[in-house]
Amino acid sequence: MSRILLIDDDRELATMLAEYLSGEGFTVESAHDGDDGLNKAMVGGFDAVVLDVMLPGRDGFDVLRQLRRTDDTPVLMLTARGDDVDTVVGLELGADDYLPKPCNPRVLSARLRALIRRGNAQAETTARIELDNLVVDIGRQQVSVGGTEVLLTGAEFALLAVLVAAAGQVVDKDRLCEAALGRRLQAYDRSVDMHLSHLRRKLGPLPDGSARIKTVRGAGYLYVRNP
Repeated sequence: MSRILLIDDDRELATMLAEYLSGEGFTVESAHDGDDGLNKAMVGGFDAVVLDVMLPGRDGFDVLRQLRRTDDTPVLMLTARGDDVDTVVGLELGADDYLPKPCNPRVLSARLRALIRRGNAQAETTARIELDNLVVDIGRQQVSVGGTEVLLTGAEFALLAVLVAAAGQVVDKDRLCEAALGRRLQAYDRSVDMHLSHLRRKLGPLPDGSARIKTVRGAGYLYVRNP
């Protein structure tokens, strides 16, 4: 059974979501403020974290910021409906996916299963890919550039794994969304673009200074394979 940490100060909603997720086969532990949620998340052992933005004391953004310093557990953020700023900030800080509140429990369950399934699929792969000064160890989920380890979130790593496996070929956004988030791309969904922006920044350019990941307008993204 997958273990989920639910961090939300709305106790009534948290109880309802925990009951639903438990009925779906998840084991759920709850926290109702940022400090308690961060402490529980840092102990580890969870397959995914559901994190509300608005929390008493330490808010969800700060919890995510602290967690991402040492942990790559998939995080799904709950944001205010229609608040694009919260969504963008959450993705920039390393959230894997997001849902607006109030959320449909069935959608939440499906999103969590997709994130956990993605992580399990990566763990079962033993491939090691080397391109220029980049090394991607799929099984260990480790990445290095020029011998220096680069820390990526789960979604960022999943995107990179797909791009390098198809280096030199354009990969469309639908396929990337399926790989990174385990779901189909939705209209006006900026998640893949945000994750790729962070990925480019973390990896930097190729040794010759050229772009490592290129945008092919109207088609998708391409990891450059040098001759």
